[in-house]
Amino acid sequence: MKYVTLPVLLATALLVQSTAGAQESTAANSTDKARDALAKKEGEGDQSALLKETLTAVDKQYSLIRKGKYQFTYDLNYSYIGQEKIVTDYTAEGLTLFEIENVSSHVVTNTLSVDYGVLDNLTANVTLPVIGKYAEARGSNNTSFSLGDMVLGARFQPWEARRDTANFTALTNLRLPTGRSPFKIIAGSGEATGSGVAALSVGMNVNRIVDPVALFGSVSLTASAPATGLNQVNGTRVLNRVAPGTQFGFGMGFAYALSYGISTTMSFQGAISQGSKLRFADGLNVKTASQTSAILNFGMGYRMSPKNTVNMSVGIGLTADSPNFSVGLNMPLAF
Repeated sequence: MKYVTLPVLLATALLVQSTAGAQESTAANSTDKARDALAKKEGEGDQSALLKETLTAVDKQYSLIRKGKYQFTYDLNYSYIGQEKIVTDYTAEGLTLFEIENVSSHVVTNTLSVDYGVLDNLTANVTLPVIGKYAEARGSNNTSFSLGDMVLGARFQPWEARRDTANFTALTNLRLPTGRSPFKIIAGSGEATGSGVAALSVGMNVNRIVDPVALFGSVSLTASAPATGLNQVNGTRVLNRVAPGTQFGFGMGFAYALSYGISTTMSFQGAISQGSKLRFADGLNVKTASQTSAILNFGMGYRMSPKNTVNMSVGIGLTADSPNFSVGLNMPLAF
């Protein structure tokens, strides 16, 4: 039988203890590294905050800014409209003109928006568009580049936003006829870049975050003032007055954050407009047919920084009264 001395026993115990400690240290380091790898980086925020930011980037009408703060946004949009129009004219003898006219329009809109926080739950907004328009019709080309219709707006949140509940935002917009009026354009002198009339819109937006998706929807009603004192030649008649019909708008969609840097959106926007009432110098009164427009939008957002997200979108027209397609870019401006 062999005997083991006390020093050998102590040395063996220390060796075992050291080996166990090293293994525990290695396991702890591996756990820490795994935890760090899975942890959110600084500035990423939680999923709910990310979805709220994604929703805000989709349409800033769903967002409010803090009291005394400013926010500047630049939008660039291109749309194409191609259609066939039936041109007719009536006299005392009946129909004197009937032809099918091919019309195509290319519209580039540059928009600068400024938001100001009046209160924490009230945001004022000014939108200034500059529009470039190129149109082809009857073998002639018309080009215009001028200011569009300026819009003054406000967004109000009547109740405090809460998680896991629907959040409501009331909005109102006043559109001013600062662009070139379509009722004062002389044939061959360019294209209209505005509506020609003032209009007031009121509406409500609602959104709710249902992880991992943010849902949103909106309804609005727009009433326009009549355009009076006109003297526009239209065929063999002179147009004196135009009263646009009331418009009802609606929309819905969702936003989904694929990661902390990329988000996707899909939305539907529609509008139903009553026919306009036209009055001519010879006393003839005509009401145009109602119009229905609908657009399906697909978008993607790229988060450049914790505070700035650039959004790109493509819209597809679903009715004859809608643009064939549109391409848009939205990005914040920092000064």
